[in-house]
Amino acid sequence: MIELNNISKTFKIAKRNAGMKAAAKALFSREYTEIKALDSVSFSIDDGETVGYIGPNGAGKSSTVKVMSGILTPDSGSCTIDGLTPWKDRRRHVQNIGVVFGQRSQLWWDVPVIDSFELLRDIYSVPEERYKKNLSEMCELLSLSEILKTPARQLSLGQRMRCEIAGALLHDPKILFLDEPTIGLDAVSKIAVRDFIKKLNREKNTTVILTTHDMQDIEALTDRILLIGRGKILLDGTLSELRARTSTIRKLTVTYSGGTVTPPAGAVIINDRGGHCTLSVDTGVISVSRVIQEIAKTSDITDLALDSESTDELVVSLYREFAI
Repeated sequence: MIELNNISKTFKIAKRNAGMKAAAKALFSREYTEIKALDSVSFSIDDGETVGYIGPNGAGKSSTVKVMSGILTPDSGSCTIDGLTPWKDRRRHVQNIGVVFGQRSQLWWDVPVIDSFELLRDIYSVPEERYKKNLSEMCELLSLSEILKTPARQLSLGQRMRCEIAGALLHDPKILFLDEPTIGLDAVSKIAVRDFIKKLNREKNTTVILTTHDMQDIEALTDRILLIGRGKILLDGTLSELRARTSTIRKLTVTYSGGTVTPPAGAVIINDRGGHCTLSVDTGVISVSRVIQEIAKTSDITDLALDSESTDELVVSLYREFAI
């Protein structure tokens, strides 16, 4: 169980103008700007949930993950994870979590991957039998057997990210924090990582908190979405709930072989090329199924297609709504 209550964190950033004169002045007198990374952030996550944590750059996603993983101490507020405060009980807390930062590495750059794994085993005091079992499972599910003896610096990005995820899971954590885990990956690697995360959640009931700008990751992996902007939680709900919030308009394409398309109130024909008709349906006025029933009374329907906003368009709409 993860519970955050009114977590706030402010950073001071030094600023100066360009040029040698400004640089010399900054040696004696510095100007600072305060950035409120987190502003009274509160939410709770149950065991076994998969949660997508989304927002624009600088919204506070990574800062929240760092607080929950014990790397960052907030200015105020409380965070309890399985009865522990991450930054106060860090040694016990890290035994229960795995963390993957897409732009940071826990692998030692110049040594073979298997050496990094064995060092992680020693750090987390993983029993030898459990380590071998977990390593064997990771190698099979993430296709790591061929690259275990390769230094991390010689791996492709996709190979390295699969190794990063495996390294974070060698000690069987109950919670997995993933910060941009598929950044820069090709389609094959993304699918492999997504399938593995879904299997991990399904079979081991691992709680997964995912921050990403890739909305396909959100759509494929998460049951619930938290939207953060300017350091505040703005929305909390399922993808379908957020989709229903942003727009009630759906595009219905009907292919028909006879008769004419006569739409009911709430549906408008966008174009009709004889046998192929596209309509705009306001689901706030009439359901799509009702529109189809009415059209079927005057035409012989042979095919249907229903489009809605893509997940990327949905998120952009939310950003516009909250001006973030």
